[in-house]
Amino acid sequence: MSWYDAKPWLASYDERVRDAEPAPTTTVPESFRRAVDHVPDRTAVAYFDARLSYREVDELSDGVARYLGAHGFARGDRLALVLQNIPQFVIALLGAWKAGGIVVPVNPMYRERELTHVFTDAGVKAVVCSQRGWNAYIGETAAANGVGIGLTTSELEFQTRDDERVLAKVEREATPGATELLEAAATPGPKPPEPAFALDDTALISYTSGTSGTPKGATNTHGNIGTNAAGLGSFSGLPAGSTLFGLAPLFHITGMVCELGSAIDIEGTLALAYRFEPGAVLDAFLEHKPSYTVGPSTAYMALMAHPSFSREHFASFSLLYSGGAALPPAVVEAFRAKTGHYIHNGYGLTETTAGCVVVPGTLEAPIDPESGTISIGLPVPDTIVRILGENGEELPPGQPGEIAVEGPMVVSGYWNRPDATAEALPGGRLLTGDIGFMDERGWVYVVDRKKDMINASGFKVWPREVEDVLYTHPAVREAAVVGIADEYRGETVKAYVSPAPGATADPAELVAWCKERLAAYKYPRTVEVLDELPKTTSGKILRRELRARG
Repeated sequence: MSWYDAKPWLASYDERVRDAEPAPTTTVPESFRRAVDHVPDRTAVAYFDARLSYREVDELSDGVARYLGAHGFARGDRLALVLQNIPQFVIALLGAWKAGGIVVPVNPMYRERELTHVFTDAGVKAVVCSQRGWNAYIGETAAANGVGIGLTTSELEFQTRDDERVLAKVEREATPGATELLEAAATPGPKPPEPAFALDDTALISYTSGTSGTPKGATNTHGNIGTNAAGLGSFSGLPAGSTLFGLAPLFHITGMVCELGSAIDIEGTLALAYRFEPGAVLDAFLEHKPSYTVGPSTAYMALMAHPSFSREHFASFSLLYSGGAALPPAVVEAFRAKTGHYIHNGYGLTETTAGCVVVPGTLEAPIDPESGTISIGLPVPDTIVRILGENGEELPPGQPGEIAVEGPMVVSGYWNRPDATAEALPGGRLLTGDIGFMDERGWVYVVDRKKDMINASGFKVWPREVEDVLYTHPAVREAAVVGIADEYRGETVKAYVSPAPGATADPAELVAWCKERLAAYKYPRTVEVLDELPKTTSGKILRRELRARG
């Protein structure tokens, strides 16, 4: 048995987690049915001033399932879900599953070309989207690609506030060629039969962000989702009935599993606010008093930068997590100084159905003394993480290599892509493409993505190390480091930053700051200041766009 197989990280867990018997995996549809039976009148979804009980969500999703079935949607068919964080996302998701279908969560920012790829690659039969999205381009794209069922909805449904910070451009519209989702949900009829999913049945086809090549559809099973959704509840110790806030988008695997799935698993409330807008989110914190949320470090930075940000906004929280983007230690400490709360790190991918390495809620992550990088956490108890060399050999503690993951949350493959499955998941072990190392106690550290490594005159420069130094400067709010072409060195280091509120970020000063704290080949030769750095909808800074700027 290798060092990794012995799971040395388990010694760092408290007895409650370390000695717990693995709970039988259940699916989210089964957990939802249990919640409806146990707490039918508890609020399942809160959205501005709207409150929908478990009973109401159950009845509405039954109606969606009946409508889909009546229009030829059968077990195994795919439904594309193209919505922001609104109650209809939850209703449509559960309705599609009750009809026996597979859900394809889609970023609402996708345009015709991206939608065409998803619709054709997944063989989508039905789509649920906003009214204005349907009228603008989704309806036409669906028709052109054989999507036969269209259901639309307005973000203004249920709530009455129409908060113009996030809903300013929304209007109710007619949608020719589509049916209104809530009208479909109101169709009378008998309760749909339970689909009785097996754990290895595909629940989602989650398309990767496509940072390299065409997006691939990871096949997240009901067992994958159930494992991680239930794992948060037991792992974090959140009491039953707690309120979780949807800081991450639900169409992203983090929001889908760690917010929506976990809220259902603990028979709790999922609070939503359409999309991320710092002022609206802070107001929602005061109103809904959530105990838990998870979002990218960039979201916490944006909240801290908002003029109304205060300690009071976070008074209800017992646990805060960050994932999806690098978490600089300077941000952790700045947030703790302002709120009294520690942000716990977490790590996962679409292919691991969200988290597989996390900082336990009772611990704080160590910081590597050499690089200054904060640990992403410990492998969760039912998972084995290994650090592998270029030839697939296991590397000893402290030596960087590719992070590989094995566990019940790892997908079995990519939809219709046996080539990509064989390359990324040989023997069921996920090769993440992330470079990292593990210390003697089992704490994992991410160095960077393989493809983001900068080769400056033969020296390796990992952008994250330089970014962590930039974040320690008081004038820096966000930072991203890329390699750009250089005639003499091959590549050289360039940094992009956005300034902190009320601060002026001086490029020469920032270069000098890094030069004092980094080896000569690592510090950025140039710094460019932008008002905002480009990001994905999940909050990850897009280095590829910055790299293209040169």
